[in-house]
Amino acid sequence: MVPLLLLPLLWGGSLQEQAGYELGVQQLVSVQEGLCIHVPCSFSYPLSSGSSSSKLYTYWYRHGDNTVSAVATNNLNKPLKRETQGRFLLADPKTNNCSLSIRDIRRSDTGTYVFRVERGRNVQYTYRDKKLTLRVTELTQKPDILIVEPLKSGHPTELTCSLPGSCQGGRAVAFSWVGAAVVSLNHQKLHSSVLTFTPRPQDHGTNLTCQVKHLSSLVTTERTIWLNVFYAPQSLTIGMSFRNVTALKIMQDTSIPILEGESLYLLCVADSNPPAQLSWFRGSPALNTIPISTTGILELPQIRAGEEGKFTCQARHLLGSQNISLSLSVVYPPWLLGPSCSWENENLHCSCSSRAQPTPSLRWQLEEGFLEGNHSNSSYVVTSSSTGSWANSSLNLCKGLSAGLRLSCQAENVHGAQRASVLLLPGKLVSVSRVVPAALGGAGAMALLFLCLCLIFFCVVKKHRRQAAERRKVTSDEDPVLSTATWGSQQNPRTHGPSDQESPPWDTSAQREEQDTQYVNLRFHGRKKREPQDKEATSTCLYSEIKKTSH
Repeated sequence: MVPLLLLPLLWGGSLQEQAGYELGVQQLVSVQEGLCIHVPCSFSYPLSSGSSSSKLYTYWYRHGDNTVSAVATNNLNKPLKRETQGRFLLADPKTNNCSLSIRDIRRSDTGTYVFRVERGRNVQYTYRDKKLTLRVTELTQKPDILIVEPLKSGHPTELTCSLPGSCQGGRAVAFSWVGAAVVSLNHQKLHSSVLTFTPRPQDHGTNLTCQVKHLSSLVTTERTIWLNVFYAPQSLTIGMSFRNVTALKIMQDTSIPILEGESLYLLCVADSNPPAQLSWFRGSPALNTIPISTTGILELPQIRAGEEGKFTCQARHLLGSQNISLSLSVVYPPWLLGPSCSWENENLHCSCSSRAQPTPSLRWQLEEGFLEGNHSNSSYVVTSSSTGSWANSSLNLCKGLSAGLRLSCQAENVHGAQRASVLLLPGKLVSVSRVVPAALGGAGAMALLFLCLCLIFFCVVKKHRRQAAERRKVTSDEDPVLSTATWGSQQNPRTHGPSDQESPPWDTSAQREEQDTQYVNLRFHGRKKREPQDKEATSTCLYSEIKKTSH
């Protein structure tokens, strides 16, 4: 019975430390391979008078090993295990500190460790109640990358790579940097824990990786970050669209022609980080200028000729601003003014003007043939000029005039053409080759009397023509522009009424040629349109004014 009673006592004694001996330590510690760890520990022991003068030694042993070789000790005369030498470090035991620091932990360090204290002959004790169990796992810890301040393009910056859990001064760790932003750096900078480089705009959005490698175990861990680089606006562009179709991409200040009446959609795009504030201005932006659009979009519906000019997109950014301008020139097809004709010194003088962008070219067409510009011969003289968007041309016809002559002025540019014609109404166009002298008083009186008779005659003709116009239908397949018609005083214009109302034919008899005939000029400056009296009549025109001049 005695042995059975002593067994519990012996078992209980093996689980408890001796009186006065206490150890405070974490009994289970887990750490990843290649890292470092610090295990806090404290101890106490009974101090006797005989051992107070002796030196205090402390030891850590692997459980199960003999006490010949310790993994860590402050006793320089005690041999250490080779695989732990320099990696297992003890604290100063004078303050009863038994803390253990382990560097560059290896998988082989897994195990249980016990602590022993020695001081003289009276204190030689191994703490068996509390043991330190170390468990080494696979390395999964990733390094940290520290960025002190935001990355700005063109400004040097430092990045620091560190591996949490690693001990400072660890000898078996190598750093390396990998990324497009640092590809041009030398080997020394790329293999330091602190990286110094100058970011560029093209580095924004790229990856940068810090790799940490344990040379003893060849275990590598890494962390990759996305670079957020601040940079001022660059590559400012304008996209120009017609009818929802992108027609052009502008990358520098330029001038663009646009057809009048077109709608224009402008999109300004700036490459910057963070995004720049985009605005549109008419002309060049100045201080306190109010923008016409506070976004990158500018819509110009149905552009007119007066809306051409310079439009500027401004990209404002905390690191700087940039502008790009577009000068719009509104182009349009010719707008024709004229032709208008008059008699000058027995010649037919016509003028024609046109406005267009680009400046149009003017040509004269006589019947089926074109007359060359700025040219003269015995039959005609053409003089042309241009100023800005206006083109002007004048024509002097000396020969080739006949009844029913058609004269056209044509304006043309790349965007269109316009033509207007002058149709000289039937009448015998003659030149007054002789001048009646006024030297004699009798001749002057006769001239005065003849003038009065002419006035009476034309009043009768005017009344007769008005009455005839009300009775007959006047049709015409053309709308001629009548500038000037010169008629002989004994001739009437041909009408399209009944045959009994027609005037005599144009070929004058020999008897009329022998008569002493006087001639006048009739200038028709406008026509009044009257409503037709029957459904068949299209229009009836009356001339609003007749001016008479005698040659």
